[in-house]
Amino acid sequence: MENKLAKWGFNNGDLKEKSLLSIRSVLETIMENLKEENERKSVIHLGRGDPSATPCFRTSPVAEDALFSAVRSAKFNGYAPAVGLYSARRSIAEYLSHDIPHQLSPDDVFLTPGATIAIEVVMAVLARPGANILLPKPGYPFYEARAAVSNVEVRHFDLLPEKGWEVDLESLESLADDNTIAIVIINPGNPCGNVFTSEHLQEIAEAAKKLGILVIADEVYSHLCFGSNPFVPMGVFGSITPILTLGSLSKRWIIPGWRLGWIAMVDPSGILKKSGLAESFQSYLDYGANPATIIQGAVPHILEKTTKDFFSNINNILREAVDVFITKIQEIPCFTCPYKPDGAMSVMFKLNLSFLEGINDDMDFCTKLVHEESVIILPGMVVGLKNWLRLTFAIEPSILEEGLERIKAFCLRHSSS
Repeated sequence: MENKLAKWGFNNGDLKEKSLLSIRSVLETIMENLKEENERKSVIHLGRGDPSATPCFRTSPVAEDALFSAVRSAKFNGYAPAVGLYSARRSIAEYLSHDIPHQLSPDDVFLTPGATIAIEVVMAVLARPGANILLPKPGYPFYEARAAVSNVEVRHFDLLPEKGWEVDLESLESLADDNTIAIVIINPGNPCGNVFTSEHLQEIAEAAKKLGILVIADEVYSHLCFGSNPFVPMGVFGSITPILTLGSLSKRWIIPGWRLGWIAMVDPSGILKKSGLAESFQSYLDYGANPATIIQGAVPHILEKTTKDFFSNINNILREAVDVFITKIQEIPCFTCPYKPDGAMSVMFKLNLSFLEGINDDMDFCTKLVHEESVIILPGMVVGLKNWLRLTFAIEPSILEEGLERIKAFCLRHSSS
């Protein structure tokens, strides 16, 4: 019998038809334009949100020791419960409860292999026929991808660059209807580097309450703040409207490859529990992938023993890198940065094509930049803003400065004046 695979064809049709792009795939496409013969210039990668390759961003010795201890104990070599080890969930509940006026329990926490899988789980569980969800623009494209897979309609609300990338609250009511299930808030902001004030977060919670929807609070970059706005968890306002907090060890501890994330229900009114959401998470996770048990076993020690000095050092390096970025970006006429980052690890800035010759759009800019200067940055169209650029500043400040000098040279070479 003839093999049917060729006849069927597998082309990732749903995502392609909806013009969805992943950050990883676009960066790989851009990197195909690296000149192999350009050996004099080392590659400077300012496009990915993984600082772990940079020596100055090495994780805490506490985290390393916790993992070694978990391995040596021989207690974590077997399967863990679908929702995660009780000891790890208890530690995460206590860790999150430090910053909110509600005490979370281990039963409020569900472990996932990184925050991206937390997004997958939440989107799949919340999906209903005809459902829609409110997502920020610019934002993190994995939300759009998981919504497409779950057949959830996406409706975008704008983040306002002239207001520090705050949510356009006035637009929310016109976007939402009876089928709207949630609004996603990313704070500290990826890709914009903004940190919402407590007042603005309360306004978002009040808007969600008015619309009768829950808030999905993506706080993967929690506490990575180095500007004037401190980090305030959305869970502070859990008494106003139910909150699902998504988090991970990836960014704050600089261990994205360890793949440990979580979903936490901040729901002092009990609305989510009455709805059966906890049982739905449990059921989904029964059939899904789980974080490595050995990593779960290290979680309590990591959360309880990491020193404040480690966190302060990371934020100080990020602050220094941002200062370098702001100084150098002002020397490049074709760029406009509306907001100096207060947190997270990336920044958005606008590309003015009228200053350049032979550059068609943001993707063309990034493709030619890597070919000529071996510097990689991300075109803004991937995160929802065409002819903007996203740069990751979680890198050694001196390397960032060199990368920006090369970008400046590229722009001068292509200048229209």
